[in-house]
Amino acid sequence: MRRLFLPVFSAVLAFAPVAWGQDSRLTTLATGDDSRGWEAVGRLNVAGKGFCTGALIAPNLVLTAAHCLFDKATGARIDQSEIEFLAGWRNGRASAYRWVKRSVIHPDYNYGGPKDAARVRNDVALLELHHPIRNGSIHPFKTQESTHSGQRIGVVSYAHDRSEAPSLQHLCDVMARQDGLLITSCDVDFGSSGAPMFSFDGEAPQIVSVVSAKAEVGGKKVSLGTDLSGPLARLMAEYEAGGGEFTRAAPEMSRAGLRRDTGAKFAKP
Repeated sequence: MRRLFLPVFSAVLAFAPVAWGQDSRLTTLATGDDSRGWEAVGRLNVAGKGFCTGALIAPNLVLTAAHCLFDKATGARIDQSEIEFLAGWRNGRASAYRWVKRSVIHPDYNYGGPKDAARVRNDVALLELHHPIRNGSIHPFKTQESTHSGQRIGVVSYAHDRSEAPSLQHLCDVMARQDGLLITSCDVDFGSSGAPMFSFDGEAPQIVSVVSAKAEVGGKKVSLGTDLSGPLARLMAEYEAGGGEFTRAAPEMSRAGLRRDTGAKFAKP
């Protein structure tokens, strides 16, 4: 079974100005108490080939990375009817299971293009769910479109070594903003694609970026994310104009129910 991959960048960041801070370690959100407030982050199972991470920004909208919607082997767009959002997935169960009705990628995203800043800054997508998630324990996140170098942020993500429960890195740094992307010290790995990066400046966490790729600067690992200040507005306009690809009909039954005990069949990206 093919795997999904988090793209790796190197030379594009060779001269990026960065500052290294002391980051917090990953905390596994494996219990109900640990995961409370983070249930709107979920695992995206993609056509039985792997998974990404996504987050609700409205009862019917999941924000994720655009490259998650493409088959790495062929470059073709993955049929969104084969993408399932598992809100709050941990230890074999989710707080809600939803299939995708429509997928909208940023109009300027080019999956087959060069691995450069342009690809990262437009690497964002919206998934419209067949049915909104209206659950008292699942609250969509707001987005914040302004960030600055040195800002302390966090990330909640799944990954190849933490596929059955998300992990929170509460404190990592925005090391630089460059060409419409954020360079951060957040800890990401295969499966973290599309994971939300959060600001903790307000009363509640707000999404400031979406994980796109990992890279190296001066021999140190960094993560790259989309600076949402421009791309999110463009993406929402595309969504509201009726753009994107649609699923013809809703599944007759939740295939998640058939797969709840077969999570191991999904390749770990």
